[in-house]
Amino acid sequence: QVQLVESGGGLVQPGGSLKLSCAVSGSLFSNSPMNWYRLAPGKQREWVGSITSRSRTTYYADSVKGRFTISRDDAKNTGYLQMNNLKPEDTAVYYCKIVFSGNDYWGQGTQVTVSS
Repeated sequence: QVQLVESGGGLVQPGGSLKLSCAVSGSLFSNSPMNWYRLAPGKQREWVGSITSRSRTTYYADSVKGRFTISRDDAKNTGYLQMNNLKPEDTAVYYCKIVFSGNDYWGQGTQVTVSS
């Protein structure tokens, strides 16, 4: 069974930083792109960005470009979302997702709150 376990969320002041982790069970991670999404209260789920598997090419939503960085460590079966210069509008539950053999696998979500 594939499991994604997220960690690293919390409360941070505007302008601060957080790094989220998404640990994937099993050996399929190295062949899977990883996507990050977020869901804020009263809003639709928003795609934040993604990283491909082999080439590790990254893509970002305009709302986070230049502030967020996605990376991966295949040896640790873990993906990361580094968030810098956080703004109150970044407050949301953040989710990681991988796609493998046509199936979506999601993390449980981690809360990020940006507030003074």
